[in-house]
Amino acid sequence: MDAKTQSLEPPPLAATGGRADDRRGGFTAFLVKLLVAVLAFRILAFAPFSIPSESMLPRLMKGDYLLAAKWPYGISRHSLPFALPLPEGRLFAASPERGDTVIFKHPVDGREYIKRVIGVPGDRVAVRGGEVLLNGAPVRRDRIEDALIPLSPNTGCAWGGTMVATGEDGEACAYARFRETLPEGRSYDVLDFGPTPADSFAEVTVPPGRLFVMGDNRDNSLDSRFPAEAGQGVGLVSEDRLIGRAALIVWSTDGSADWLNPVSWFAAARWERIGDLL
Repeated sequence: MDAKTQSLEPPPLAATGGRADDRRGGFTAFLVKLLVAVLAFRILAFAPFSIPSESMLPRLMKGDYLLAAKWPYGISRHSLPFALPLPEGRLFAASPERGDTVIFKHPVDGREYIKRVIGVPGDRVAVRGGEVLLNGAPVRRDRIEDALIPLSPNTGCAWGGTMVATGEDGEACAYARFRETLPEGRSYDVLDFGPTPADSFAEVTVPPGRLFVMGDNRDNSLDSRFPAEAGQGVGLVSEDRLIGRAALIVWSTDGSADWLNPVSWFAAARWERIGDLL
């Protein structure tokens, strides 16, 4: 064999090692790109959130798992994971609209809350006899059929409800339900248990950079009608503490699942709620 032919024959071991190194390097690069994509999705696009209480009934139930869209209001330290120590303020800031369902950090204890925006900066908000007044005018409030909330391990019947039978061995809690319609025409349903001290709230003017928020379950919600205290009311919420806007229910469970028994996860799922846009 001549010298020219010999030079075209690569050493087998070196070639094999090179191909293996290329494969390992390609797989590592793929993992890095995947991690970057996941982090970008988590930081800039959506954040997960679970409903821990019944303050947003009838639209949202305890045991719902949501995705919150981050981009509608911009990015701040409160919308980023891992509590990164960034300056206050928001990048690409935009304000919520009345009727938006927002997720935010509590101004005192930093826990995540979810409420509906009722008043934006400049609005005058009051509550009289359970009726919301916005800039001096009552928000339209129409009585509609009772809300029937199925009973389950994570959803009970509060003092304002009435137990009713729903088919074979089924039970639900019936609550008085009203449809509120904001001046812009956006509508949503609220529950009313009856007269409570929070049905009266003296008028306040929402200052710049703040929001007046309320739960849809009006008599079971610690919201802007109550002063900001750890584990209690939230007062007027700073827009800088927004995480995002509730966008999609990705999972919902009635609380009956045994987490060591995967089969029970499917029986506990509220399939009719999964995929609902908010």
